[in-house]
Formats: sequence, structure tokens, C-alpha cells
Amino acid sequence: MTHRLKDVIALFDGLFQETFTTRLVRGEDEPLYLPADEASPWHRVIFARGFFASALHEASHWCIAGVRRRELEDYGYWYQPDGRDALQQRQFETVEVAPQALELLFSQACDLPFNVSVDNLGEVEVDRVGFQSRVEARAQRYLNEGLSGRAEAFRLALSAFYREGASLQAAVAEGRRLLGAASGGMVRTTALEDSP
Repeated sequence: MTHRLKDVIALFDGLFQETFTTRLVRGEDEPLYLPADEASPWHRVIFARGFFASALHEASHWCIAGVRRRELEDYGYWYQPDGRDALQQRQFETVEVAPQALELLFSQACDLPFNVSVDNLGEVEVDRVGFQSRVEARAQRYLNEGLSGRAEAFRLALSAFYREGASLQAAVAEGRRLLGAASGGMVRTTALEDSP
């Protein structure tokens, strides 16, 4: 199956545009999350350079962010760019385990290969295999303990479309059923989300 950006955007927007006033947007060089403001009535999950994997990764950050963080630009996090020292790299990996684990589950739902991102081209030696093991262990924990409603709805819609051959409309309907869209779109959250 071809992994077209317009399809993953349609799945995300179909699930979350009305229920959470949030859209997935193709961006330029850097990903960014922007809450609704005077310029846009929508919260925007902006992924980088038209990369499909970036769309899944940024969607995973959004699925983890609690209510309070979704009101802040980039969820209130500070990003340390490429060239981190050893301590900064460990801190980055600690924060990135959860979203990359969720991205792994989204990639599997799309029948798409997944590669961890250590996101550092500096002088520091990075234990890519160790980081990958932590990401895989967290993904398995999520499967065992359950995902938040938003994460599970998106995973279900991705799987219905990419693995089961459902139409975009049918895949969105599957995810929306899980969200309980008819009753306001709110579902019980799990430990996957940060505190509201």
C-alpha cells in the first residue's frame, strides 16, 4: 500500500478536527505544535518536511499531551537541538521513549517500517540499540496496559485503513466509535497521557 500524506491527514483530521478542534498539518523544516489562536481556530500538529514518519511521530506527541499541555505552544517543552552533550542526550532519550513507542505502534498499524530517532549528530556516542530496546519495551507496556482514547482511536483507524483495506470514511468511523464522538468525544484516559 502507498503511504500518502493526504490519507494520514484525512484519518487524523476525521477523528480529531471536530472532537478536539485539532488538525494535522504538513510543515516545513521543523515540527511544531500550535494551539488555536487568532490566526487559526484549530490546534495544529505540524509535522516536518512532508515525511510520513514525522506525521506519525508528531501525532504521538499530541496523543500523549494532556489537556493543559495542549494549550501551550510545543506543549510547553523546550527542545535542545542537534549537537547535545551526553547528559542532554540522556534527557532527550528519556522524554522521547514514550512518543517513539507510540509512533512504533502507529507504524505497525500502517504496516510501515519503524526506525528510532536518536536525533543527535553531535560528538556524543549514542546507544541506538539500547534506546530502541527501551522504545520497544514501552510499546509493549502500552499494549499490555492500554492506550489513551485518542491514541487507540488513531491506531484503530490507521489499522483499519492500511491493514484491513477499509475506506477512509469507514476507518474514521471505527476510530470515532471508540472516541464516543456522539457523546462529546471524551473518553477515559490512561497513564499514557501526561497530567492534565
